[in-house]
Amino acid sequence: MRSLILLLILVTLFFAGCVTDVTSDTSVINRQVYMGLFPDAKYVGMSTCATCHQAIYESFLRTGMGQSFKVAQRNKSVADFSKADVADTTTGYEYHAQWDKDSLFVTERLVPDHQFTKQVNYIVGSGQHTNSHLWLQNGYLYQVPMTFYSQKRKWDLPPGFEGGNNTRFDRKIGLECMACHNAFPDFIMGSENKYRSLPQGINCERCHGPGSYHVKLRSESPPVDTAKEIDYSIVNPAKLPVERQFDICQRCHLQGNTVLKPNRSFFDFKPGDTLSKYLSVFVPRYADDETFIMASHAERLKMSKCFNASLKHVQNDRTLKPYKNALTCVTCHNPHKSVKETNANVFNEACQKCHNSKQQLASQHAPDKQINNCISCHMPASGSIDIPHVSVHDHYIRVPVKRELKEGIKRFKGLCAVNEKQPNNAIKAQAYLNQYEKFEPDPMYLDSAAHFIGQTEKTKRVELEIRYYFIKKDYNSLLNLLKRIGVDSLIHQFKNTSFDNHDAWVLYRAGEAFYATGNYVFAEKLYAAASLLAPFNLEFKNKLGSALAMRGKKEVAIALYEEILTEQPWFVPAYTSLGYLRMLQGNTSEAIRLYQNGLKYDPINMQLLMNITGYYLYTNNKKEAEIWLRKILKVDPKNQQAIQALKTIAHR
Repeated sequence: MRSLILLLILVTLFFAGCVTDVTSDTSVINRQVYMGLFPDAKYVGMSTCATCHQAIYESFLRTGMGQSFKVAQRNKSVADFSKADVADTTTGYEYHAQWDKDSLFVTERLVPDHQFTKQVNYIVGSGQHTNSHLWLQNGYLYQVPMTFYSQKRKWDLPPGFEGGNNTRFDRKIGLECMACHNAFPDFIMGSENKYRSLPQGINCERCHGPGSYHVKLRSESPPVDTAKEIDYSIVNPAKLPVERQFDICQRCHLQGNTVLKPNRSFFDFKPGDTLSKYLSVFVPRYADDETFIMASHAERLKMSKCFNASLKHVQNDRTLKPYKNALTCVTCHNPHKSVKETNANVFNEACQKCHNSKQQLASQHAPDKQINNCISCHMPASGSIDIPHVSVHDHYIRVPVKRELKEGIKRFKGLCAVNEKQPNNAIKAQAYLNQYEKFEPDPMYLDSAAHFIGQTEKTKRVELEIRYYFIKKDYNSLLNLLKRIGVDSLIHQFKNTSFDNHDAWVLYRAGEAFYATGNYVFAEKLYAAASLLAPFNLEFKNKLGSALAMRGKKEVAIALYEEILTEQPWFVPAYTSLGYLRMLQGNTSEAIRLYQNGLKYDPINMQLLMNITGYYLYTNNKKEAEIWLRKILKVDPKNQQAIQALKTIAHR
């Protein structure tokens, strides 16, 4: 117990010092507010920008950002289709991609007889590192289980699909993904991944902010002489204070465990504002760890001696242009110009602004070393730990170090908020819960979450405690909490719609505790409230149908399942539940039809396979029932229900 307390104290101390706020003195610059931050500022679209900035617009379209998201067409893809095959050796699924005229299709196969094909509707990624593939139906957007890694010219499973985690065609592409890989879409509230429309490619206003005031003012009055003053009608990132510059880039080039601030969404941050007002991004820290993730450019740059030295110049600058002396992303990268079109000398010249003496450079290098390629030694390219088959430049600029990947258990130091000096305890608790649920189910994350929940104000603790007990499946503690609050009071407290369905998830998790313990009355009430807030989250509706069925409201449940399948014909749990209810009605032909439809989408769904077995037992077809039981045991050899059912059949 004493060692656990000591660990928590160390984690707390680590949080207190893991981020340095490097904001410079910007009192002169910030005496005016950028108009794009006004509440009524509107996005105008990049075609409007092109009317005055045609050359920049055309150049930007060729950049990685401009090519980030497009309709799936041959001229968008960089992939090699001569052998477009991927095998998932863990699950047995095999995938093949091919074009039919200008339409791209991916076919999934599983021995002996499963074959399923989906059309690819969008390609995400510029092709510099990857092309990933998305499919869209009825507005719902998902990832296809094939990615082309362009540096290695290799097809493989997408990141995160490996090692038995293949979600096949079911990985939802929600706002967190879309908010970085594309311009802002027209998102349907109350869903996780449903859109009315999708733009194509990151656009101008992601970095420059909403342009409505700029368009209005520039059409009514002469342009501002930007050589002498700042045009506050539009954000020029290069003229922002250091940290505000980084915030724009960090919005996407700083990925990790993202926690939204209360009542914020992935839409809310605008260039010129402070990113930490809207979200905190956490990464796990380990002692003596040299690894990094792909989108960690800004974080790694801030670790560099070059960056910190440049801040001294910024802090000593009392002109209107302290940004001129700072080492930031735009020192080396022109966001309007493709890296492929950028002369390699640009990067060396950026270094030589400070290291400008050839004699000095020669004295600092061995005689046999070239001094005309700073990047190759001081920002070496290597693989990232989160994206396979990809090589990226490490933006931690330093004297070359020998990297050794040490085997064994790394000493965990804590989750660090890399864009915020000191997030509050509730945000830290959410970060640890996220880390356990989304990335790595290690109990130590739940221990740390419990610590920070305990440090959170009681009035802000309810949703955290509900989520904590839900994750642990500690339904008794969760029910005791809900008993103190009251179900009606909880529903009244959490009644808001939001882009991330925050309140709906609180109510759903509470409903799960009642359902798991057989209280279907309260489960139905909470599932219904969650479904009202998030009507396009079909998992919520599916569980509502289960609660209704358990309460004997079978006709209402049937209507709900049919509604789900009208909305999403590939939602397998609804086929499973609806087929079972049809069985109870004695409509066996409809039951098996529903089960077979479900099998088209998911041939190894355990509950579906068990229900099919039940159908054959119900119809007294023992031979077929035994076949399906053996299919179950092939997928899950330790399935006790199947083992017992086989024994029962053998004794009859």
